[in-house]
Amino acid sequence: MAKKIIKEGAVVKERKTTPLLEDPNALLDRLTAKDSLLVRYRNPLLIALGLVVAAIAALVGYRFYLNSQDNDAQPYLFPAVNYFEADSLQKALQGDGTNDGFTTLADGEYGATKTGNLANFYAGVAYLKDGKFDDAIQRLKDFSSSDLLLQARAYALIGDAYLEKKAVKEAIEYYQKAANYKPNKHFTPTYLMKLAIAYEADKNYTAAIGTYDEIVEKYFDSPEAPNARKYKSRAEGLAGN
Repeated sequence: MAKKIIKEGAVVKERKTTPLLEDPNALLDRLTAKDSLLVRYRNPLLIALGLVVAAIAALVGYRFYLNSQDNDAQPYLFPAVNYFEADSLQKALQGDGTNDGFTTLADGEYGATKTGNLANFYAGVAYLKDGKFDDAIQRLKDFSSSDLLLQARAYALIGDAYLEKKAVKEAIEYYQKAANYKPNKHFTPTYLMKLAIAYEADKNYTAAIGTYDEIVEKYFDSPEAPNARKYKSRAEGLAGN
């Protein structure tokens, strides 16, 4: 198609136009033509779209299922927590024959729920108190949370278990994770103290001194600050020997 442009009664030039851009119907014809990409790949596109919709529906359904399962699981956690608080660790972990323990809740049908996840945390602490450090480490590693207190606490407890096993470098790794997880004035100074002491156990006095300094400078009003000053002096003495 061509259009004539008239200027002062004379034809100046002809300009070609593109129907596809100017005419919506032409665009529609192009898209629905037999040799168009849309038609050629229509079935694969529809299949891909169907898979995406199915995946979203499955995810929504799974989350609804987990919420329902979590509501069902919560009452089963209470007896185990009561045994844990009473220091009846075996019953807390394995159950009492009537009520499930933490390990069953964590490994059974409720394992994927928040309750099952929390059962792993409790089981890890119970194993740590019972001196079963490898079991404690595994359970606490299986636990995950975005909670300010619990996740950092889990990292620190893993560090404690490794330190009990004399695996000092692994302990340092997890104390670092605890101290770096959402730092705050309430809990971070405690984890930094554990980290500094682990550095001293590893004879890395320079790192220990730096960590004590971090407590004193960043958390000067924390209960740990006075001890950090004292232990820093000790570490400086050991570093000079």
